[in-house]
Amino acid sequence: MNRMDRLTSFDPKLSFLYVYLRGRIDRVRTEEDMSRGASAVEWVVISAIVVAIVAAVGFIIKNALNSKATGVSNCIAGADGSKDGC
Repeated sequence: MNRMDRLTSFDPKLSFLYVYLRGRIDRVRTEEDMSRGASAVEWVVISAIVVAIVAAVGFIIKNALNSKATGVSNCIAGADGSKDGC
C-alpha cells in the first residue's frame, strides 16, 4: 500500500481531493487537451499577426495623411496667386 492510499483512507475529503487531482492530471496528459492547447496558441499567433498588419497599415496611412496635410498647409500659407505646383 502506497503512502497516499494510507493518507486518504482516514479522511473522505482527502480521498475526494486525491481522486479529483488524479483525474485532472490524467486529463492534462491526454492527447485531446494537448491539441486544444495547440489550437489556442495558433489562434493567438494568427491574431498577433493580424494586429501587426493592421498597425503597420494604420501607421503608413497616418504618415501619408500627415504628409499631404503638410503639403496643403504649405500651399495655403504661400498662396500668392502664382501657380507654383500647388
